[in-house]
Amino acid sequence: MNENIYPGADPAGLHTLQVISKAGRFNRWMYDEIKHFLKGEVLEIGSGIGNISQLAVDDGYNITLSDYNPVYCELLRKKFSAFKNVKAVLEIDLMHPRFEDHYIILKESFDSIFLLNVIEHLEDDAAALHNCNFLLRPSGHLIVLTPAYQWLYNKLDKELGHFKRYRLKEMEGLLKQQSLTISKGYYFNFTGIPGWLLFGKIFRQKSLGSEMSAFNAIVPLAKLIDKIVLKKSGLSVIVAGIKNKS
Repeated sequence: MNENIYPGADPAGLHTLQVISKAGRFNRWMYDEIKHFLKGEVLEIGSGIGNISQLAVDDGYNITLSDYNPVYCELLRKKFSAFKNVKAVLEIDLMHPRFEDHYIILKESFDSIFLLNVIEHLEDDAAALHNCNFLLRPSGHLIVLTPAYQWLYNKLDKELGHFKRYRLKEMEGLLKQQSLTISKGYYFNFTGIPGWLLFGKIFRQKSLGSEMSAFNAIVPLAKLIDKIVLKKSGLSVIVAGIKNKS
């Protein structure tokens, strides 16, 4: 896929998604961390070009894919048109100023919603999570993965359009504000911290490149290290919440 022939697709974001698409071990690891929270009718918000979507589709989940960018939505429709368990590909903008009116047909339509590396791109994270909650059925699961630690914020974050990075307690607090009960919260990918600092703060790179392939090769080691540090620290935060019955 060449970002030059997809006008309207954010170049930095598309390049990053293309790089990560080749990191099969890393994608599988990230998916494995969140898949046990999925149930029933699933919605992925921010599907991009389908790196994680493909794994959920292959596992047979009844899933709706979505993105705010119509270019990505069109790519997703073409990629997953033959899969019967892909219910739809929707354009969903969590920052729509009249979200509940605009998406009223989707109110409480999903048993599970997951957002991987999405919330950090949205200036009003509380509003975004409120809107996710609007789409979630009572007792449904909301799963969020975001970059961790504001002190790690660097050139890479800025170029990728990240507004901030999060501490675990901070993200848990945001979900609790939406009347979600936290079922699980922990850090992910401790091994990635030195690389993010090296390439983003010291080398001041604007995008990911060959270093992602190198990291993909050591994912088995990275998984072991996460077990050793008991997921008490990491490059990302994962939080899962359950929507309380009204």
